[in-house]
Amino acid sequence: MGPVFIQNTGRRYNLQDNCGLNSWLIQCTLLSLPFMYFKLRGVMEGFNLSTAGKKIFGALFTLFLVLYTTAAMGKGPLTLGIHPFQSAKVLQRQFSPLVEYLSHRLDRPVELRIGSSYREHIECVGRDLVDIAYLGPLGYVEMVDRYGLKPLIAGQEVNGRPFFNGVIFTRANSGIVSLADLNGQPFAFVDPHSTMGFLLPAFVLSQSNPTLLTQHRYQFLNTHENVILGVLCGDFIAGAVKEAVFDNYKQNGLKELARSPASAEHLFIARNGLSSAELGALRRAFFDLQSLPEGVAIMQAIKPTISAFVPTKDSAYNSLRQVLRALAEKGLLDE
Repeated sequence: MGPVFIQNTGRRYNLQDNCGLNSWLIQCTLLSLPFMYFKLRGVMEGFNLSTAGKKIFGALFTLFLVLYTTAAMGKGPLTLGIHPFQSAKVLQRQFSPLVEYLSHRLDRPVELRIGSSYREHIECVGRDLVDIAYLGPLGYVEMVDRYGLKPLIAGQEVNGRPFFNGVIFTRANSGIVSLADLNGQPFAFVDPHSTMGFLLPAFVLSQSNPTLLTQHRYQFLNTHENVILGVLCGDFIAGAVKEAVFDNYKQNGLKELARSPASAEHLFIARNGLSSAELGALRRAFFDLQSLPEGVAIMQAIKPTISAFVPTKDSAYNSLRQVLRALAEKGLLDE
């Protein structure tokens, strides 16, 4: 059976947008078990069973209860949540090899859930509504600030480095040669919760051209690819994206104006409540990818330059927290 994809398109459902559906069904079933027991016991009384027969019945029901709850709680599907940094079609293609690998490695189904927005994804992760989550650096920092620490699974390395950069760019024929030339011109960001699609480029602009930020001459276009296309089509004079996306499109007539400071890379985390055995199995599954024959293809489906998943720690994101504080002190972050 192939991977299951859940895309949250913004419509609000009960049962927490499918995130808690499986656990809800299990809870309902478990709550009904005492009723089932006494109902069956009443039926069995009609057969005038001996004391030994009643004990056997009780033992068999207890065994059924243990086996059912073990299967239901231990082998239910895991949900892998990701933020919508690309279109749903692209994200499904990028993450389906990982979903299939984890399903086989963990011997239980894994479902892919695509958030409807960066903010919605952060809320879903923070409320423990997904079992495994892929987060960008800023999304992780904001999630921890609001909901507290979660168990870390692995950070990604790109070309052997656990950090990455962003690019502020324009069209090659725009006539723009420096950030100072952007005054009064429309600028494109990705999302206010994006590390390289907003936060770090905004930090660079706050030092070189704060007017662009204070006059709010910018828009958020939701994905990195949208920013690229918005600049190429001439709707925006410049934009900011992560380095890998810029590199994919620069041959189409783009040029770099500035580079954002480096940040610790994206990471996978787990919800609170996973057992130590489950968490250990997840970590081993990610760490082993670089040494498996199929591992390179699985990693590079997500991003062609990923070379490994490695241990990471919360303190790796402290420099990003400093940038957040600096921009907040200047009043350049919208609430």
